[in-house]
Amino acid sequence: MLQFDELRLELEGLRPEIDDLAEALGLERMRNEIAELDTKASMPGFWDDAQNSQKILQRSSSLKDKIAAYEKLTAAYDDTMALIELGNEEGDESLLPEAKDELKNIRESLETQRLSTLLNGEYDNKNAILTFHAGAGGTEAQDWAEMLYRMYCRWGERHNFKVSTLDYLDGEEAGLKSASILIEGENAYGFLKSESGVHRLVRVSPFDASGRRHTSFSSLEVMPEIDDTIEIEIDPADIKMDVYRASGAGGQKVNKTSSAVRLTHIPTGIVVSCQVERSQYQNRDVAMRMLKSKLLEIKERENLERIEDIKGVQKEIAWGSQIRSYVFMPYTLVKDHRTGFETGNINAVMDGDLDGFINAYLKAQSLGTLGDYGDA
Repeated sequence: MLQFDELRLELEGLRPEIDDLAEALGLERMRNEIAELDTKASMPGFWDDAQNSQKILQRSSSLKDKIAAYEKLTAAYDDTMALIELGNEEGDESLLPEAKDELKNIRESLETQRLSTLLNGEYDNKNAILTFHAGAGGTEAQDWAEMLYRMYCRWGERHNFKVSTLDYLDGEEAGLKSASILIEGENAYGFLKSESGVHRLVRVSPFDASGRRHTSFSSLEVMPEIDDTIEIEIDPADIKMDVYRASGAGGQKVNKTSSAVRLTHIPTGIVVSCQVERSQYQNRDVAMRMLKSKLLEIKERENLERIEDIKGVQKEIAWGSQIRSYVFMPYTLVKDHRTGFETGNINAVMDGDLDGFINAYLKAQSLGTLGDYGDA
């Protein structure tokens, strides 16, 4: 049948790309490294250094997951080819929808794994810390910040990443003024670093009794979570610590204690907070890691030689600096101003379907075609 023949040709066209992916991933190198790590794990005294042991096991697990994902892709290719051939031989059109869905899934998996090979930055494999700030505009902007908070939590859940709230400051009437979350998973920072910037919302405000259209802005900062293997020296005299009672919506967001910690890096004016741990010491430890992560992210982004070179210049959360616009009214459209990628399915985006934007950014970055942003 013609339709099955067309699907078979499409699928066969992906075979060279799947083979190239194996080379790009370095499957043989990964298998050799896994063997070395497993040998270390079986040696006497392996658990004497618990921290190092944990890193070895995490590295081994990460490599095994990548190999498993590739093997799942090749198995799906073989199964889909068998399905297409069966449908063609039997003339069974009822198998067409399933074959089309499987082909679509193979394309998406191939694209995702191929893009992961572009994540070769020093910190791309780290967990990601996301910090949200409402821009000017009061309740409307604070509601928008909470919508973004929910969107990225959903993105993390869609990818089976662990999402934890580190800090949450309620808005005055609705939404939030600021919040921080930790997304833990392989390459979380590599994928999410493209999301850092100002996000613009256009909609009819539910807080405006006249039903007028409003434009609101919120910013998102994305930092790699820094572990103890990366040394960053910060003069204790440069840090101001404030302790306060935790606020927020409670329940799933924060544990209400009187030991929340806010750290201010005096030379740059950078402020970080944590209020979800049980003790002041734990909150300070998390906040300190957040501060180091923020300073390191700025140092890398601005190509500075030293942490001390950071000047602490803040971009305004307002018109002209947005990386992406989300339009609910008079039409529905989400457009990234750096890559030109856009979609009209705004509900899916708000439910965490961001891979199209992330993938477009990674492709453009690898090709050196990222554009300016801030247009309409």
